[in-house]
Amino acid sequence: MSKTAIQTRLPLGQVLLNRGVVTQAQIDKALEQQKAVGHSKLLGELLVELEICTDNQICSALAEAYDVPYAPLTPKLCDPAIVELLPRDFLEEYVVLPLFKVHDTLTVALSEPSNVFVIEEIQRLSDCHVQVVCATAKDIHSTLQNYLPAANVFVIDDIIDDAALEDFAMIENLPEDITDLEEVAGQSPVVKLVNYLIYSAVQENASDIHIEPDEKKLRVRYRVDGQLYEKLRPPYQMHAAIVSRIKIMAELDIAQRRLPQDGSIHVLVQSKPVDLRVSVMPGVYGEKVVIRVIDFRKMLTNLESLGFSYENLQMFKKVLNHPNGIVLVTGPTGSGKNTTLYAGLSELNGEQVNICTVEDPVECNIHGINQFEVHDMTGFSFSSALRSLLRQDPDVIMVGEIRDRDTANIAVQAALTGHLVLSTLHTNDAPGAITRLVDLGVPSYLVSASLIAVLAQRLVRKVCPNCKEQYEPSRSIRRTATQWAGQEIAFYRGLGCKKCRNSGYIGRIAIHELFIPDDKVLDMITQDVPLKQLRLTAVENGMVPLHIDGIQKVKAGITTIDEILRVANIME
Repeated sequence: MSKTAIQTRLPLGQVLLNRGVVTQAQIDKALEQQKAVGHSKLLGELLVELEICTDNQICSALAEAYDVPYAPLTPKLCDPAIVELLPRDFLEEYVVLPLFKVHDTLTVALSEPSNVFVIEEIQRLSDCHVQVVCATAKDIHSTLQNYLPAANVFVIDDIIDDAALEDFAMIENLPEDITDLEEVAGQSPVVKLVNYLIYSAVQENASDIHIEPDEKKLRVRYRVDGQLYEKLRPPYQMHAAIVSRIKIMAELDIAQRRLPQDGSIHVLVQSKPVDLRVSVMPGVYGEKVVIRVIDFRKMLTNLESLGFSYENLQMFKKVLNHPNGIVLVTGPTGSGKNTTLYAGLSELNGEQVNICTVEDPVECNIHGINQFEVHDMTGFSFSSALRSLLRQDPDVIMVGEIRDRDTANIAVQAALTGHLVLSTLHTNDAPGAITRLVDLGVPSYLVSASLIAVLAQRLVRKVCPNCKEQYEPSRSIRRTATQWAGQEIAFYRGLGCKKCRNSGYIGRIAIHELFIPDDKVLDMITQDVPLKQLRLTAVENGMVPLHIDGIQKVKAGITTIDEILRVANIME
């Protein structure tokens, strides 16, 4: 576009007067102020500052003055792929938004359509003819944020299908020079493959991506519903480039191959934010990468959707309404403890409650809750963070995990001084949390005085509804299940189909064991009664063990008896 392509037909003030938006007196007032500030501000800016006009009125008048279209922006008006035609810094500095491209004509939105320099620079950078429309700076900034998230966020758009993976064999002898390796890691086949791995992992609800080199092969496995399965085998020669690409995304050192490294990546998959936790470990045949996929949409849920039985749900909600004390959620890694805690916090969240969390790391941001992330390298550990947090006037405190003596003791002291404390522990069953706290150095009488409840849980796979069928198990399994259920029940399993990858299962649900100690059990804790006796008393008092809660889900046709036998600790 030449310099003569945009010419002023009428001054801005005259256009506004003609439209009846302003009076001459208001124009004079704005011009006087412009003179006072040495013409450092445009007339339109001053009219908005003086609240004489709105941004949209000024923008519409500018469009008429420079004979260009006026465009109130909406996300549908913008082609996301075209936004990337121009450098991010240029777009933000000059408030430019590429909208769409037709043949060799690029249509862009500007807040200052008179800026010939910017128009010529857009033409040079894009190698296109430029068509200008006028939009408010606010609208442009807002739309840019939708398509250009924070600098360390990657938008997963460029996706390929399985058939296209054959193209990746093109990279064979990878250079050892770090500069060359970084260049190769940024090449299209590598970028596309890494994008595909992330995208398909999210689509398939995988919790982890494993990239594993062997002596002469490379495999990628996904963990879906707690089970690993092989996704694909890229060419072995791509291994170094794939690892380097992931390291670049996670801002890790691509030159360091002898020490473990940890990092994180933030991505947008179909406009939805997903966090990736990256762990790189040097192995015999090269670096192994594990990427934990944290999908916020699945973490933010309510208690009703977590698989609680009606009785356990009502009791757990009652537990959460205690003004003070400690509530623990226990289970192995990957058993959904944090999801349960987040659901509990969402239940408590409100204007009158100050909820504070200490986590490592913060896995999900919850509106209205104060969340703090520990940094052991700087000395901001769970225990030090918890000490400081007690001066923040909290009503409810969530500690991501009780790992050591200091954290355990501070958490118990907080529970005894008027705070409701929620946290997690790694134990086999609910009563086992008592022994674990004592092992961590908390006196048994303080455990007795502070503990409200312990919820143990496991995740079991759900039968695929698409290929679900009734079947007859072995006689011994039927006998055991009948004994647990107290009656004869029907058994179901998934036959295996395309939707469940022939596994017979889709999704997972939790089974629970809720231990709420009464006065008798609290006295037993103070007297250091053995764990086995504590458990027997808890069951006598109405605690439903994990496997009994599980058999109820088998009875309902939700899961299989094999899943309950696999995950539940049978301690009768």
